[in-house]
Amino acid sequence: MSRNYFISGGTLDDGSKKDLYISEGKIVGYQNPANSGAQVIDASQKIILPGLVDLHTHLREPGKEDSETVLSASRAGAKGGFTAVSAMPNTSPVADTAGVVEQVLRLGVEAGICDVFPIGAVTRNLDGTELSEIGAMADSAARVRVFSDDGHCVSDPAVMRKALEYVKKFDGVIAQHAQDPDLTVNAQMNEGVVSSVLGLKGWPAVAEEAIIARDVLLVDHVQSRLHVCHVTTAGGVEIIRWAKARGINVTAEVTPHHLLLTDELATSYDPVYKVNPPLRTEKDVHALREALAEGIIDIVATDHAPHPAESKECEWQEAAFGMLGLETALSIIALTMVETKLLDWQGVAERFSRTPARIGRYPHQGGQFKVGEMANLTLFDPRASWRVDRDLVASRSRNTPFHGMELPGVISETFFKGVPTLLNSALVPQLHVEDKS
Repeated sequence: MSRNYFISGGTLDDGSKKDLYISEGKIVGYQNPANSGAQVIDASQKIILPGLVDLHTHLREPGKEDSETVLSASRAGAKGGFTAVSAMPNTSPVADTAGVVEQVLRLGVEAGICDVFPIGAVTRNLDGTELSEIGAMADSAARVRVFSDDGHCVSDPAVMRKALEYVKKFDGVIAQHAQDPDLTVNAQMNEGVVSSVLGLKGWPAVAEEAIIARDVLLVDHVQSRLHVCHVTTAGGVEIIRWAKARGINVTAEVTPHHLLLTDELATSYDPVYKVNPPLRTEKDVHALREALAEGIIDIVATDHAPHPAESKECEWQEAAFGMLGLETALSIIALTMVETKLLDWQGVAERFSRTPARIGRYPHQGGQFKVGEMANLTLFDPRASWRVDRDLVASRSRNTPFHGMELPGVISETFFKGVPTLLNSALVPQLHVEDKS
């Protein structure tokens, strides 16, 4: 039996005050009807955002359930304000066939906490040589529209060209991990002063920038769609700026951690800060923030990458790349972009919900709070703060770089298809909240 909900006194992302009446999973009005029996949720002093949409999430299932499952990642997503996550294909088996993407889709539906949109591999087994079953995945029940080799760069330009040409048939997009493999052999962190001091093999910015430059030229030639994953360098930003100025159909993302953390943290030798692509310099961080504010970088994506303890609690050189991102993402954006006045809440909604939904062609996500729309939304209290505790995360893994940090803003509720997912305290651990008012 469905429930009715009345969200009272909230502020939409455009700054307007509006009540929302939700019934049968949809927004059906702006007043609470008499005798509706609706559960009233007080949203005074809270921002109402469209449900967040993550275009880059590692759910690990099938095959790597010791790190994460579709269910645990969905819970982490709901706790972070997400109503849609995108399952990257580096699973075991790799999501390079219709059967695997349909399995991931089914697991997401069974979890029922947020939309799970599978991303298909560009090449078979992510090996970079032979195209995967792109057409079959696009025609499958999963209706895949985003394809990526994830942590592997499609480095062969001929293969990349074929992929860009293929996805044109159904308005798909290739999401490229921009990393020239020949320039990053055994690379451990950003190439620069810190890597030299620490004696760790450097990962040059040009390894990212060279692939971005090549691919924007390819997509212009083919007239397809390109999405650049997790941009990290000031030079990469300028190449994307150049491409957009010429009308080339390219979009790009940045992660919350690349908007805040720098390579200086590697001096601790704590592998929690080891990530692919690596943390860069303070100069790069500021360039990324400005690019996101300007719209040169289109969206925020978490690159949520859970790992079991044994993969991170070891020597730096042996540790896996990656860090958690779903549960802290919105607070990091509040800290780096809103509190710095680089973005207002409408800008956050565009970059963290509406635009990623458009890039992925995800239905019923990134809404405008209109009557008749699916009620996928997030309530965020900007007055409160919370302290990150890795032992309270909903993820199966604990590799958050923000452990112990006090972050601004608390997600009080996430509605997925008109149902609040956080009201049941057993669903996810509760945050310790400190009101800053």
